[in-house]
Amino acid sequence: MHRRRRTALSFSVALLAAAPLLTACGADAHPGAAAVVGGQRIEVSTVQGAVRDVRSAQEASPQSAELIKNTGRLSQIKLNGMIFDRVLQRAADDAGVTVSRKEIQAAKQQAFAQSGGEKQFLALALQQGAVTPDQLDDAIRRDVLLTKVGAALGADAMTPQGQQKLVTGLAATSKKLGIDVNPRYGSWDNTKVQLGDAKTPWITQVTKEAPQQQPTDA
Repeated sequence: MHRRRRTALSFSVALLAAAPLLTACGADAHPGAAAVVGGQRIEVSTVQGAVRDVRSAQEASPQSAELIKNTGRLSQIKLNGMIFDRVLQRAADDAGVTVSRKEIQAAKQQAFAQSGGEKQFLALALQQGAVTPDQLDDAIRRDVLLTKVGAALGADAMTPQGQQKLVTGLAATSKKLGIDVNPRYGSWDNTKVQLGDAKTPWITQVTKEAPQQQPTDA
């Protein structure tokens, strides 16, 4: 029997859920940086570029006003994802976990099938995840990598116990990286592995809510 794949992205919604802002951590020492993660800068211009891409896609949508209204803290959402990706990558490196291009493409095609096609999925990704087509592969990679890191840690991200185990592992990695965020964006919570109150609805929330499709065996 065909079972829909529940990916770890649905877990990342909970992982990156809202939390109170912490005390700002003095990113003034890094002018022009939105954050510094493990000694590596994430430039303000990089965050702004990602935001511009999303706004351009939103403005081209028939639902543009609603989409823009629902993503008022888009800079925080994008920076949150960029920092989390670096934490996740470090955890993957430590665990010896990698993701191939073939795996990303397979996961993407599965997401398309679950959502009723590529066009429908891309529209939902923009609406519910603030993800443009150009940003999609990175979001899908995050999904696959998070699942693999969870497996390497012996954590089933689809169970509360597994989620807590994965959070604990990622929190340890986050703390080790010494993340420093420009106060204009809030501050990073190592325990929750997230940026302040940035809500980040990832892609599987889209696929989870998409209509069921009949399986097609290739």
